[in-house]
Amino acid sequence: MNYATSEEELQGLFGQYGTVLSVNIIVDRETNRPKGFGFVEMEEDASAEAAISELDGKEFGGRNLRVNEALERRPRQNFRY
Repeated sequence: MNYATSEEELQGLFGQYGTVLSVNIIVDRETNRPKGFGFVEMEEDASAEAAISELDGKEFGGRNLRVNEALERRPRQNFRY
């Protein structure tokens, strides 16, 4: 997504498909600038599925969105000896 996209803009975009519970745009810890992705939590699975199918690949803010269901983060494996 566009680096200038606000949480309010994402809430409005996804809100067209159902109730948005939370929006979180991920920022770089060192620069405090957006990394170009975020997470949107929706109240109902059906609303989330509708948003995914309608918004994935759609242009928003000058960039094409990639919208998919978040996967559980796998623990990192450090093999330093």
